[in-house]
Amino acid sequence: MSSALARYESFLVAHVSTISSLESSLRSITWILPGRFKDAELASEALSAILNVMSMYHDTLLARVAETDPKYKPLIPSSAHTRYTRAWCEKDARYKWAARALELIRFTELLLEMGLRRKVSRKTRWRGIVLLEIVKALLRLALLRITRRPLLSPPIPEREFDPDSVPAGSDTSSPTLAPSSPPSSVPSTPEHLKNNHTPLPLHPLLTPPPPSHSPIPVEEYLLPKALTTASVKAPTSLVKPLASPKEWLSEIIYHLRPLVYAIMLSSGRKDTKPLMTALAMELLALNLRRVPSQSAALERSEYARRDRDIVWYLLRGSIWENWTRPKLEGFANKTANTPLIGVFGALLKDWIPLIDEYYYCHG
Repeated sequence: MSSALARYESFLVAHVSTISSLESSLRSITWILPGRFKDAELASEALSAILNVMSMYHDTLLARVAETDPKYKPLIPSSAHTRYTRAWCEKDARYKWAARALELIRFTELLLEMGLRRKVSRKTRWRGIVLLEIVKALLRLALLRITRRPLLSPPIPEREFDPDSVPAGSDTSSPTLAPSSPPSSVPSTPEHLKNNHTPLPLHPLLTPPPPSHSPIPVEEYLLPKALTTASVKAPTSLVKPLASPKEWLSEIIYHLRPLVYAIMLSSGRKDTKPLMTALAMELLALNLRRVPSQSAALERSEYARRDRDIVWYLLRGSIWENWTRPKLEGFANKTANTPLIGVFGALLKDWIPLIDEYYYCHG
């Protein structure tokens, strides 16, 4: 088994650009599959889940290959999010495995719900959803306890390098495969080319024109290249620890909110109470959380993402049934015969039943 895995890793490193292009192409297909044939949404979500899980494995492997190769130099420095999450993964094994488990559940939760909907009763399906939310809440609280800092999403490093820049030499073919024999020596320069040191004069048509604008001031050129406080901080210090009970309460309420919402929906309630409760918890967590300083760019970006996620409430409960869905259906019907826009309307019409039927299609 280990030898087969090592051969696959060697194949991945040797053909990383092709595999990356294939992943992107297959991921695009998953958006147009729903509604095309029976159980198309199941096939689409299965393909999407497999791609996401494989991408997570590939990212881990390629990052390991890049780190072990002394010749590899990234074109741009790692983002603050990558530095922070990678530092915690390297510092604490509990964080690494809890974060990976949380991402694995996120990739497969909709696929699991689709399978449950086809095989078991509604009551059993909701029990499975609540169980998933319990596991996710425990993992989030575990990460919160380990770091003692606001939890970032995603909690693992994201791919930030060009697959073409990953070295594919024999000395880094696979982290689990022994290095192969060194490459043969580079052939020497032929004798008739050794004295070609005198360059030919440039043709006037090939001479670059003089600059038409004034040179950039030194300050404007150097300012983007200057180091910031985040660049010199220890990666785990990019987010400040939670200091007061109010800050801890804000994080705990935010991470327990999905579990409370799922439990209330599992009881079969058709009123607006589950939605209003979840929204109230969201707003309470927002009001209790601390205001990060201007230099805390990573924490500010995480809070901005959470604020944007409030838009997903448009796809839930009575807001979806009474306002959002009629608007989307009206748009799809009006644009059905419109060139180009009608394609998006048709895709939208195929996705609307999924939002009606599946809890994890709500975002």
